[in-house]
Amino acid sequence: MILNYIVWNLKPQILDFNSFEIRYYSLLFGIGFIFGYYVLAKLFKREGIPNELLDKLVIYVIIATILGARLGHCLFYEPQEYLAHPLKIFLPFEGTIGKDFRFTGYQGLASHGGVIGILFALFLYARKFKIPYLWIVDRMAIVGALGGAFIRLGNFFNSEITGTPTDLPWGVKFMRSWDSFDAAAGEVVPKHPAQLYEALCYLAIFFFLLWFYKRNYPKLILGRLTGYFFILLFAARFFIEFVKDDQVSFEHGMFLNMGQILSLPFIALGVFLIFRKSEIKPIKPVVSESNPKKK
Repeated sequence: MILNYIVWNLKPQILDFNSFEIRYYSLLFGIGFIFGYYVLAKLFKREGIPNELLDKLVIYVIIATILGARLGHCLFYEPQEYLAHPLKIFLPFEGTIGKDFRFTGYQGLASHGGVIGILFALFLYARKFKIPYLWIVDRMAIVGALGGAFIRLGNFFNSEITGTPTDLPWGVKFMRSWDSFDAAAGEVVPKHPAQLYEALCYLAIFFFLLWFYKRNYPKLILGRLTGYFFILLFAARFFIEFVKDDQVSFEHGMFLNMGQILSLPFIALGVFLIFRKSEIKPIKPVVSESNPKKK
């Protein structure tokens, strides 16, 4: 007999040392950054931008991604909990040392918050190194889609952000997710693998943006890549939300959930960036203020 669903019962931990664990999510998060660095290195080399600028960019982006995604989750999805206990926003552990201490990492990250954090960090980066803001945002848009694919794959390994019930043959029984338990049926029910839907969409967007970059370089109009990124990625997010479980209780009964509401401004911004009048602008970055050749 062939089952019309897939059973997913993988432990999210690769290694578990009781007070410390390494998860597939963290591994995939890191792999996403590594692949993103490799792609950016190729783009920077093609355009004659020093590696020193790329190394500094990585620091800005890593910090902004984690802080932005964490703050986004706390403020968008659980504001009452974290405003009442603000220290919990930044503590990657629970319990007390020597008692019931456990390193948990940041469990609760919002992609919209991560994007906002990165956009702000890129503004600071562009101002410091005298780079047109939209130039660096365009390049980050390419690898941003790739990073998003790895993050959603990590969510799948974590059995989190599950979809709504389905009887499709690729429905997944997330055995380690309480959200997959149906009280009426008294069992775990197959759900849409919404994380994989998003991961595949983001991967396709990455390849499209990379193709668009190669096809149009060096006559790329500033902001065009970012515009396509915002429209395609957040439109995919908007529609996939219809087959995703609500992330928090206050979303129950809402016509549009928080993920969809937060996606609409990004889609509108993408439309604006594509149709605005812009220019092709070469860059002359300042790598080091102490180096007169780089002024």
